[in-house]
Amino acid sequence: MNPTFAPATSSATQYTLQTENLSVYYGGILAVKNVFLDIPKNKITALIGPSGCGKSTVLRCFNRMNDLVASARIEGNVLFHGTNLYDKRVDPVVVRRQIGMVFQKPNPFPKSIYENIAFGARINGYKGNMDELVEKSLKRAALWDEVKDKLKASGLSLSGGQQQRLCIARAIAVNPEVILMDEPCSALDPISTLRVEELMNDLKEQYTIIIVTHNMQQASRVSDKTAFFNAEATPKGGKVGYLVEYDDTVNIFTDPKEDITRDYVSGRFG
Repeated sequence: MNPTFAPATSSATQYTLQTENLSVYYGGILAVKNVFLDIPKNKITALIGPSGCGKSTVLRCFNRMNDLVASARIEGNVLFHGTNLYDKRVDPVVVRRQIGMVFQKPNPFPKSIYENIAFGARINGYKGNMDELVEKSLKRAALWDEVKDKLKASGLSLSGGQQQRLCIARAIAVNPEVILMDEPCSALDPISTLRVEELMNDLKEQYTIIIVTHNMQQASRVSDKTAFFNAEATPKGGKVGYLVEYDDTVNIFTDPKEDITRDYVSGRFG
């Protein structure tokens, strides 16, 4: 049995995802500690901070991608509409259908453009008109006009920016509610980056989006909320990530509460 992901409380209605005192360990090593986040519906939330501060680790908790790392374990709760995603009754496959992910490097399947979209929908039991789904998904990803006459061509034949939008279309095709993006533009040129950023702004009307980025300008341009993470040294020479500050993006970049946040967004460290 899987618990239903339906809003149960006023806070669950207001926030799509929430973390409650989330800590993540790899083996016996604490990677990120005590994170409290409320992710609002139909907004873009950016996770920023220096390398090794836990941004991607937290992002992967939202669709249980850390389950694929044998040594990983979490403490605390990750809630999706008030339901704990780490409840033993919750199937992670169902979670990943509801909460899709786009990775740093475009990773189309070695299949046709059409099959890149159709494959995931098909294995998830889609029974509708596949041609319509492929067209709709590519249109939502602002890619249809560029590929509509070559749907049988390999997805790998596209440019890097087109491949990333194809991966976004592939995520959309299984009808998720949330799209996670881990440095989605880091491998792209400035023009392709702008296209993906414009696409994110269009998509937030229908999806909740969480993006990890090292690009401060990108975070300030596209996000509604920003969470700034940092890392502190441990006695054994490692480091553990923690959430410094979480607020509306305009506040993080123009009037942060913490001096360390101001130093980071102004480029004094990181």
